[in-house]
Amino acid sequence: MKQRPSFPARLDSAPLKPRLASHSAPAAPHGVGMDSSAVRLRMVQKLAAQGVSDSQVLSAMGAIERHRFVDSALVNQAYEDTSLPIGLGQTISKPGVVSRMAELLRNGQPGKLGRILEIGTGCGYQAAVLSLLATEVYSIERLRGLHEKSRENLRHLRLPNLHLLFGDGMAGYAKGAPYAAIISAAGGEAVPQAWVDQLAMGGRLVAPVVTAGAQGGAQALMVLDKTPQGVRQTLLEAVHFVPLKSGVA
Repeated sequence: MKQRPSFPARLDSAPLKPRLASHSAPAAPHGVGMDSSAVRLRMVQKLAAQGVSDSQVLSAMGAIERHRFVDSALVNQAYEDTSLPIGLGQTISKPGVVSRMAELLRNGQPGKLGRILEIGTGCGYQAAVLSLLATEVYSIERLRGLHEKSRENLRHLRLPNLHLLFGDGMAGYAKGAPYAAIISAAGGEAVPQAWVDQLAMGGRLVAPVVTAGAQGGAQALMVLDKTPQGVRQTLLEAVHFVPLKSGVA
């Protein structure tokens, strides 16, 4: 059996691991201001009203405090359904998009997903959400400044199943393959072959892609399923993500 790679980075703060909310009865809101669970609960209720129905995804969205991943000047917008700048020309995705992609990735599967590869760590928010939905998450970021920022943002959570990598996301991360699921936070004209190769048989990939013949690089959300009969691709709704780029910076 192939040995999993080790990760020397250790988060040295006291553990504060988020827990998935119970589906039997909602917990009483606690905290004040942006730390209040009531603020996150309202966001989750809006996501459910938009059509997100996966209870595990909704619980994960309610457990991770999005305001800890945005700049202090934008904290008041943290729980609005909007993307926000995180520096270096990148953005944190809308909660509606994060939850939609996570739901597509899970595809109604009972229990947790297996090992996930995330392309584009950004500020670390989606990686934190995914860590509650999978047994293991490998998240790769090509911009060193964001890689360091995500490490700092995630330090207080101390998520043992989340591994942050600095590298070229277009190449994926072969050492951790095969992956039960792959998710990308950047869109290119085509899905890199490396991602398809690293996806396990029966696995699912969710990524934005530039639609053929579209003006101005318009993107759509694409679901790719790897089956014994071949690769099946399905184009869904229009989305807007930062462009997929190769190399590191």
